[in-house]
Amino acid sequence: MQLPEDRKYVVSHEWAKDEGGVVLVGITDFAQDQLGDLVFVGDFTPGTRLAAGETAGVVESVKAASDIYAPVSGELLEFNQALSDAPHLLNEAPFDTWIFKLKADNPADLQGLLDGPAYAAVAE
Repeated sequence: MQLPEDRKYVVSHEWAKDEGGVVLVGITDFAQDQLGDLVFVGDFTPGTRLAAGETAGVVESVKAASDIYAPVSGELLEFNQALSDAPHLLNEAPFDTWIFKLKADNPADLQGLLDGPAYAAVAE
């Protein structure tokens, strides 16, 4: 399992990449593989305040629906609108396709998330 080293991971299969206090959030390759072909990504509301672990939105596939969680507390800034028309982008390039941006209340909280090897152990 290849996991980019420039991000942190959550046991619920999201990745988080810090870009100066704004956190890009997506799903891992393992998550998209388990879900199968994605057909919907949505219910993300910019301006919403989220606690770490709180539902930010949903992804749906031909197999199942899955909540997407905030990796850290903060404000949901932006939803990746490209996913409204092309949810398959998450299947094709899960680590290159972010789902939402979050302004972290405390960017240092990201350090408490899993690194690649720790996430790989959880995903197996």
